[in-house]
Amino acid sequence: MQLPPANGVEARQTIYLGRLIGLYCIIVALVMLSHKQAIVETITQFVHDGPLLFFASLVGMVIGLAIILAQPVRASGSLSVAIAIVGWISFIKGLVFIFLSPATSIRYFEALRYGQFFYAYMAITLAIGIYLTYASFTARSQ
Repeated sequence: MQLPPANGVEARQTIYLGRLIGLYCIIVALVMLSHKQAIVETITQFVHDGPLLFFASLVGMVIGLAIILAQPVRASGSLSVAIAIVGWISFIKGLVFIFLSPATSIRYFEALRYGQFFYAYMAITLAIGIYLTYASFTARSQ
């Protein structure tokens, strides 16, 4: 079954999600970059707190699911695809961490070497934010 092209409401929704997620990524990356040592210590303690990690995983899963459900299926273009990918990554990450044991979550975090690759992780977050923000603010709704 072929779906008709996205309508104006769906295009505006895609633009809104791009702006929201993009600006959020930029702000979070810049704040985290300005406080590297405190952020690395906080995230490390966070991962070692099982109940808090479980709750945050639930929240991340719900946010990812909300993005997936809010993103119009019929919308097309790179902005729409990028938003869908962000939603799916958030959903899958939250879902995986819900099922991981606290010890496995800690081993996973240590394997990521967050402190060592901090700037690379922030660069990725910032790049995603810049792309989504630029693409959504320059897009035209129908």
